[in-house]
Amino acid sequence: MGHAVTEFSPANIAVLTVSDTRTEENDTSGQFLVDALKEAGHTLADKKIVIDDIYQLRAIVSQWIADQNVQAILITGGTGFTSRDSTPEAIKPLFDKEVEGFGELFRAISFQEIGTSTIQSRAIAGFANHTVIFGMPGSTGACRTGWNGIIKQQLDASHRPCNFMPHLGQ
Repeated sequence: MGHAVTEFSPANIAVLTVSDTRTEENDTSGQFLVDALKEAGHTLADKKIVIDDIYQLRAIVSQWIADQNVQAILITGGTGFTSRDSTPEAIKPLFDKEVEGFGELFRAISFQEIGTSTIQSRAIAGFANHTVIFGMPGSTGACRTGWNGIIKQQLDASHRPCNFMPHLGQ
């Protein structure tokens, strides 16, 4: 670990909503993530809505991974089992390292809220080019679970015993 950062420092975070039907007017999940990250003291680097298409999704995420100004990416939607749900398939090939514990912990917390239906969540996270990427289900409740239960602390340099901040590009 060896990193001595102990106080909060804001991260530049991009938010992507994956949906065939959501618009800026009705994207409650993406808006929740924007409001939550700002309330926590972070900066919104970008926000987009993309249809459930592996290649369009991958193109946007790849652009953000390559952008030195984006340190974290929050994705909502596309993690279920319909034929159009392809967020994990789209982003997993982009990862340098997968954060297996995110999906495991997300489902453990979610089990307390929705019971066995949590197995239908393919929540996923990983690192690419010193950018941490979190993929959550499309419901606003799932975004609240992911943010409040895991992500908020992991993007806070003061969180002990460890957090992701020392691993993010500047």
